[in-house]
Amino acid sequence: MTLYPKLIREILATVVYPGTKKNLIESEMVADNIRINGQKVSFSLIFPRDTDPFIKSTVKAAEATLKYKLGPEVDVTITTEFKSSPRPEVDKLLPNVKNIIAVSSGKGGVGKSTVAANLAIALSRLGYKVGLLDTDIFGPSMPKMFGIENERPYGVEKDGRQLIEPIEKYGVKVLSIGFFVDPNTATLWRGGMATSALKQLIADADWGDLDYFVLDTPPGTSDIHLTLLQTLAITGAVIVSTPQKVALADARKGIDMYTNDKVNVPILGLVENMAWFTPAELPNNRYYIFGKEGCKQLAEEMKVPLLAQIPLVQSICDSGDDGEPAALHADTVTGQAFINLAQAVVTRVNLRNKTLPKTHIVKVKD
Repeated sequence: MTLYPKLIREILATVVYPGTKKNLIESEMVADNIRINGQKVSFSLIFPRDTDPFIKSTVKAAEATLKYKLGPEVDVTITTEFKSSPRPEVDKLLPNVKNIIAVSSGKGGVGKSTVAANLAIALSRLGYKVGLLDTDIFGPSMPKMFGIENERPYGVEKDGRQLIEPIEKYGVKVLSIGFFVDPNTATLWRGGMATSALKQLIADADWGDLDYFVLDTPPGTSDIHLTLLQTLAITGAVIVSTPQKVALADARKGIDMYTNDKVNVPILGLVENMAWFTPAELPNNRYYIFGKEGCKQLAEEMKVPLLAQIPLVQSICDSGDDGEPAALHADTVTGQAFINLAQAVVTRVNLRNKTLPKTHIVKVKD
């Protein structure tokens, strides 16, 4: 069989690229460098970026299809090119971000995302440049809490790379997987897909200059936490819990995750959320429905600061559901509580940076 470029392109037109659900020719992925030397064929496939999850499968499909149509004696060599410049190495990610704060909880339902959202806004209100990444791939909540569910980040080209532009609201740059998935459909992804999506939100976004990069992490300990630790040099962690003994038991595990010898990320302090209930009609009354000062006692035991005690009031829930977090209203009790929390975090970060070595990416074996 005589080989010629047009025949090669006709065969490649039968290979579908999953990223566009179109064939390689329609997707404009076949470079204009098809070379034929006897029974040897070589050319390049052009992918959007070097992190494309379909590179290996597409190259294998193209090679197998050519051999099937042309015969097994044909030697096929396929190289790859990329429209976007390669992603920086892990230790060179986010060079203009000064401090990375992980907001974590040992279990769900303690108000961690509420604390993360309000902390980010409060830091912005104090005059800092702030970014907020919703790393809870399976249960993203930041689009709802910021009232930006219908927003969609757009792409920008910077330094030869196609980057995601975070949505900015209340002075905070926000990104979440919630912008890219159907909010009414469960995200059924294996661990590898989730961690790959998380890395894209970190490395393929235009975060710019930030004083504080707040991470709203999933509850508990998971692959997502490990990915964060292996990808980012986390300045310190803020652990959120209620005073309830069950929540405190899991908070201990969260503290251990960051402070064990393999990880060694400093704990900036604890936040006691839902510390007491105060009804709107009785603003001076406190009802300790989840126990009293459980986080304070745990902080003393673990020798870490208690950064704040946030009361349980209806307005916090309402403001989050309405897309206007409580920290926007500094004249309220809850708003002031989050401003005080932000000030405490700034103080702890400054002390941590003065007294401890610069943070490094954690080296953990898979």
